[in-house]
Amino acid sequence: MRFANRRFKSKSFQESPVIAIVQKRSRPKSPTFQGTIDYKNIVLLRKFITAEGKILPRRSSQLTAKQQRYMARAIKNARIMGLLPFINKNQPSAT
Repeated sequence: MRFANRRFKSKSFQESPVIAIVQKRSRPKSPTFQGTIDYKNIVLLRKFITAEGKILPRRSSQLTAKQQRYMARAIKNARIMGLLPFINKNQPSAT
């Protein structure tokens, strides 16, 4: 019987949900790189991989979706051709 009053609680006592206001960051109009995305352009490709050899995500590389697809494909092609390492061997292993 002690749960009988649960139905009649007014909603004003409950906390309203907090809604965060997120402002969109303006992206630069100029491209973040010069030249074309190509597997032979190693200097450009190294800017878009981490020290461990991972491909940077779009949100940190500031590329469009189309540019990110071309960049990922170029990095993978350069790895297969032997121009870029798959992993950085200078990093200590986690094991």
